[in-house]
Amino acid sequence: MTGIDDGRGGLGAWGERRAAEHLERLGWRVVDRNWRCPLGELDILALEPNPDGAPTGVVVEVKCRAGTGFGDPLEAITEQKLARLRRLAASWRQQCGLRLGGLRIDAIGIVKVRGEVSRLRHVRGIA
Repeated sequence: MTGIDDGRGGLGAWGERRAAEHLERLGWRVVDRNWRCPLGELDILALEPNPDGAPTGVVVEVKCRAGTGFGDPLEAITEQKLARLRRLAASWRQQCGLRLGGLRIDAIGIVKVRGEVSRLRHVRGIA
């Protein structure tokens, strides 16, 4: 038990909310969360502003852990997962209807240990 279950999805949903808040503090616009298609699901889809033109579309994979007993949360993103994220990102880009200056996949790992401040790490361009 994580101690973070607020009745709306537990630790994973909590982590996704924290990740979205982080992106918004950067000045990005979150355009979708938990986007689904027949290929699977993407956690967060955001637009990173580009002062020279159309924003960059960013697919953000969020991994959250209630401790470090299983290693860094981002270690859970395997080559197989990256390949799947690439396919999902391409599908989203075809369907989103937005003018994008590019498309990138980022990852956010969050470690939340009871009684401690959560640690968030944002890695840009993992794929």
